[in-house]
Amino acid sequence: MKTIGVGDAAPDFTSTSQAGEPVSLADFRGRKTVVLFFYPRDGTPVCTKEACSFRDAYEDFVQAGAVVIGVSSGSAESHQAFAANHRLPFLLLADVDGSLRKCFGVPKTIGFLPGRVTYVIDREGVVRHVFNSQFAADRHVEEALTVVRQLADG
Repeated sequence: MKTIGVGDAAPDFTSTSQAGEPVSLADFRGRKTVVLFFYPRDGTPVCTKEACSFRDAYEDFVQAGAVVIGVSSGSAESHQAFAANHRLPFLLLADVDGSLRKCFGVPKTIGFLPGRVTYVIDREGVVRHVFNSQFAADRHVEEALTVVRQLADG
């Protein structure tokens, strides 16, 4: 499994959002910076903290020209409930079969936990930042927002 890193073209994909709608990375090419964050599971304490941190900074991401997209193995229905329970304003994509995680080469933590990795992808589809930390949920948001602002200014 190839790991996608800084400078690599982000692999295009299509997945189902919590609203049941198809979402493709190509939908944003040329228009928005994409913050794509992979998290293990809806509703767990660290995942909830991370998602709520992205929620709390969401307007800052939007103002900097970015779209935020969360990805986990939950179904569209699970994502819909998670988003409603925590007032999450961004897209959550269902990766039930793990194909998106595999496509990006998101590693497992201690061999079995789905990894927590955030990618910042510029408007041309190139990965500009990768942050991998299973337990530093807040840092995913801080690092992504810093890079998104740099891309907006550049």
